[in-house]
Amino acid sequence: MTIISVTGLGYVGLPLALEFAKKFKVIGFDINETRIELMKQGIDPSNELNSEAFKNVDITFTSLVEPLREATFHIIGVPTDIDKNKVPNLNPLLSASKSIGSILKKGDTVVYESTVYPGCTEEDCIPVLEEYSGLKAGIDFQFGYSPERIVPGDRVKTVGKILKIVSGNSPEALKHISEVYGAIIEAGLHQAPTIKVAEAAKVIENTQRDINISLMNELAIIFDKMDIDTQAVLEAAGTKWNFHPYQPGLVGGHCISVDPFYLMHKAKKVGIDPQVIAAGRRVNDFIPTFIAKKVVQTLIEQDKNPGKSRVLVMGITFKEEVSDIRNSKVIDLIKELEDYSIEVDVIDPSADPLELKQYYDVELTTNPTGKYDSIILAVGHQVYRNMAPLEFEKLSNGPVYLFDIKGVQNKKDFNNYWRL
Repeated sequence: MTIISVTGLGYVGLPLALEFAKKFKVIGFDINETRIELMKQGIDPSNELNSEAFKNVDITFTSLVEPLREATFHIIGVPTDIDKNKVPNLNPLLSASKSIGSILKKGDTVVYESTVYPGCTEEDCIPVLEEYSGLKAGIDFQFGYSPERIVPGDRVKTVGKILKIVSGNSPEALKHISEVYGAIIEAGLHQAPTIKVAEAAKVIENTQRDINISLMNELAIIFDKMDIDTQAVLEAAGTKWNFHPYQPGLVGGHCISVDPFYLMHKAKKVGIDPQVIAAGRRVNDFIPTFIAKKVVQTLIEQDKNPGKSRVLVMGITFKEEVSDIRNSKVIDLIKELEDYSIEVDVIDPSADPLELKQYYDVELTTNPTGKYDSIILAVGHQVYRNMAPLEFEKLSNGPVYLFDIKGVQNKKDFNNYWRL
């Protein structure tokens, strides 16, 4: 009987663990004891799953490594981010590898799901497993890579409904890994010929999106200078059957704005200086600065002193309808505004005030106070999409000056309206 362990119970690991637990015995491991206690009560700390997801499943949650020894199939899905110098931070991945290595037995299988650069599994992670287990990869234990494809906030394309890439260090390993994942993935499996191919496929999925969005952002900057509505241009261009419907915007989160740096890191290691990928990152990282300058310019045009102005930022999570604030580019926008000595209030029904304060030293305003000289609708939460123009008027110091980053409000309802 296959017993599965899942290490890392965030956006990726928890839904996967619960899906497996419908058909297998599962041990869910996370180093965050507070999160573990919530999961034991049937609560998803990430607010992605409801209590029903925890019912009728065979799963044990733990923050201890030793119980994982019972499992024979180990999945590692911890976060992979970048440091302040935008260099891949493998510490969580290597730490998880040490933990699994310490309980690994002969005959076990280890599968990595974390986003990495091509070669990371075999060159960085497997040696750690061997060192801490005293076992030999490919002989005493098998391994593979199956990149996660979870989309936070998507209630339709859930784990089982997303086609899964699988790979293994040998045909036998690939067969076993395919059988285990095949038990829960309704959408089917794609067997990559090598682990490196699977790693590369994952990292370019988000790199492609990053580059396409960067083109839209650059077009938005160009058209803004020409006083042309970018959204109107995209709507017109979209009437052609093969035009790709990408949108400009703040590119944050733990995937699109991070993964390209993993690929660039590995490219430089093999002597390639990537030009297009790097340019796309520069453009997308510039957007918070661009928006902040537009706000300041508008304040000055109103004969207002930015240093004595108040701005309301609506939404701070990295995307709509999620609570995740990791690598949110709204944070960068807020810092840019504060550099102009603008007083900034932030509201968001999805964000955790304590988490926001801990990670970014940003205070979350429960209710907007007083009047604001400009309002920035930064994240398209449904509650903001449903707001009537009058509600924005009540928050404004005089005429409404709305910066609708996601373009979720109707431009025709406002006299002073700007969007990317």
